[in-house]
Amino acid sequence: MINSKLKKGINFITIVLITSIVLYLSLKDNFKTIINQILNINIIWLIIAFLLLLIYWLLRSLAIHTFVKMVKPKARFFNSFLLMLRTQFVNAVTPFATGGQPYQVYYLKKSNISITNSTVIIVENFIVYQIALVTLGLIALFSNMFMHIFKQNQLLSHLIAIGFFMNTMVIVVLFIVSFTKKLNKILINIGITILTKLHIVKDKQKQLDKWNEKINNFHESASILLKHKRYFIKTIIYNFIALICLYLIPLIVLFAFGKFNNINIYETIVTSAYVMLIGSFVPIPGGSGGLEYGFIAFYGTFIKGSLLPAVMLVWRFITYYFGMIIGAIAFYIKKVKE
Repeated sequence: MINSKLKKGINFITIVLITSIVLYLSLKDNFKTIINQILNINIIWLIIAFLLLLIYWLLRSLAIHTFVKMVKPKARFFNSFLLMLRTQFVNAVTPFATGGQPYQVYYLKKSNISITNSTVIIVENFIVYQIALVTLGLIALFSNMFMHIFKQNQLLSHLIAIGFFMNTMVIVVLFIVSFTKKLNKILINIGITILTKLHIVKDKQKQLDKWNEKINNFHESASILLKHKRYFIKTIIYNFIALICLYLIPLIVLFAFGKFNNINIYETIVTSAYVMLIGSFVPIPGGSGGLEYGFIAFYGTFIKGSLLPAVMLVWRFITYYFGMIIGAIAFYIKKVKE
């Protein structure tokens, strides 16, 4: 309990600290100009930006609900949407957004779905999300390769390569965990053998039997999901469209500032994909620092002067801080009965 509270405290202090640094660096040179630009923003376009975020949440909820319905046909969509909102908060306050998946498993378990099925649902849902993310990243990489949207920058090129590699490896590892039963059993056997020699595990055979049963149950559930390939395709499409909606928010924010000719829809999607590839491996809650750096670095190709930090601050509030606030409120909303 103490460690948990300490981690939460450290994460909160980290978010506040990084946010303060970002605000200082963004506002220090043109404070009055940037604040004035933000105060005179077009509310209609701003509402559209928030609506895109809502569509993103709804589609992500629809994806996870598709998997939930396979094991619990009477499940309500509202509960899946509530889970998605709560996940926004948990992801926002944990490094690498690592708290989201464990919380989702816990939430589904409380919804009377077994731990095994809950784990399978969350793993498969994460796989389809990663496939959509990497696909858009791949499209962005090839687009820049042939269209030369951004100027060559060695540091940014290395960061993008690392981000793309890490996200691709996540998919590979998840597929191995989900569908390679023999390898999992070998790894578990090695792990338990090591723990036994270190005198951490006392009854080796008992632990082996316990984990082999879990692996068998997990892969049995995973194989059932794999048989329904249309659900995989459908959920990948949901996530793909959801990410496009999220990626278009900077363009709508730019429109809200009255700028309509700086960048087009395709360039916005490519640029946002680059920003996400950098931010996805920053080990700070919410990718703070990395996402802002990526935004300034890549969108700086199209947006100049004080307008760039102004757009970045509004974009960051919509896509991160607003989601954190709504996610926190969602914890006070009760699930509907199923």
